[in-house]
Amino acid sequence: MYKAIVTITFKESILDPQGKTAQHALNNLGLNSIEKVRMGKHIEININANDTDEAYKTADEACKKLLANAVMEEYSIEIEEASVNA
Repeated sequence: MYKAIVTITFKESILDPQGKTAQHALNNLGLNSIEKVRMGKHIEININANDTDEAYKTADEACKKLLANAVMEEYSIEIEEASVNA
């Protein structure tokens, strides 16, 4: 069993109003050294696969078919072995 950790964010060329709002709020809280905030999604998927390559391919297919919008978003995938109780 493997766990795919998927991080999805808007592409740099796409405006991120939620990130901009968070940055503005953080600056108003006195955290003026924060210059940019990008918001995204964190998704964990348990995958029954024979090896990490198979798990990665399954997670990548899930992103391409449903989880990520290829026009506006980019994603990264990390694969790790899942504990039996996960």
